[in-house]
Amino acid sequence: MSLSTPIDHTSSHVAQLSESLHRLQVQQQQDPPTDSASRAASRSPISKDGYGFRKSGISTPAQPSDGHIPLSELVPDPNGLGWPAKSTVSRLNATPAERKAREQKMATAVRTILECIGEDPNREGLLRTPERYAQALMWMTRGYEERLADVINDAIFAEDHDEMVLVKDIDISSLCEHHLVPFTGKIAIAYIPNQLVLGLSKLARIAETFSRRLQVQERLTKQIAIAVQEAIKPRGVAVVMEATHLCMTMRGVQKPGSTTVTSCMLGCFRTQQKTREEFLTLIKGR
Repeated sequence: MSLSTPIDHTSSHVAQLSESLHRLQVQQQQDPPTDSASRAASRSPISKDGYGFRKSGISTPAQPSDGHIPLSELVPDPNGLGWPAKSTVSRLNATPAERKAREQKMATAVRTILECIGEDPNREGLLRTPERYAQALMWMTRGYEERLADVINDAIFAEDHDEMVLVKDIDISSLCEHHLVPFTGKIAIAYIPNQLVLGLSKLARIAETFSRRLQVQERLTKQIAIAVQEAIKPRGVAVVMEATHLCMTMRGVQKPGSTTVTSCMLGCFRTQQKTREEFLTLIKGR
């Protein structure tokens, strides 16, 4: 797929999020809770920025064929985590004792893996590997504990600037959710302000937050773009990512040197070819 011809579905994602939130609020007002679970849900705060509404089992906003997402499949995100998974909130709210128990459970699982591959988890070099790996994996997936409001931290400023803002060559590292092995690369993020600008470091922090989760590159690219769009409502957002996947270089097809490029264009970057071409020219220049 050419970078200059993005998929048509992406441009309506932000509008779909807003529409889904409105339907959820109207439905909750019209339908009184019928059981304790419904009553608890009705008391839960609703994320007003649109973060986190997705179809059940899908980690990015999806556009159904009929334009309607059933209420039962909407997942509200009152904590502003941005598309949380099933256990994300429990990890966010875990006590120190619960965190320690979680790591111990992971360490036990790693010890089992070591035995299954034919190793001796009791030998000196591997004795503390289960605990080290559990702690490392929690650190490498710390994006599950980061709230987007905290990441942005009110670094939104009124500014009369209507030209492109671009931050490129942002290094990222993430874990492929299919094989739990790393993929690494660089991201370029651009937007055209609409009276508001975002602190430059926040673009990198948004990329870091979503990359520190189990990911696929296509979803990671889209989540970053939508997060920027929702934060400051610019005229358009463009994100391009180029990465190398260890699941392709050290296993399976084993093709070292291969790279994967993904893009997400929103707003004027999608609708205006000259704007898109300017962005693509700028990220290629050094």
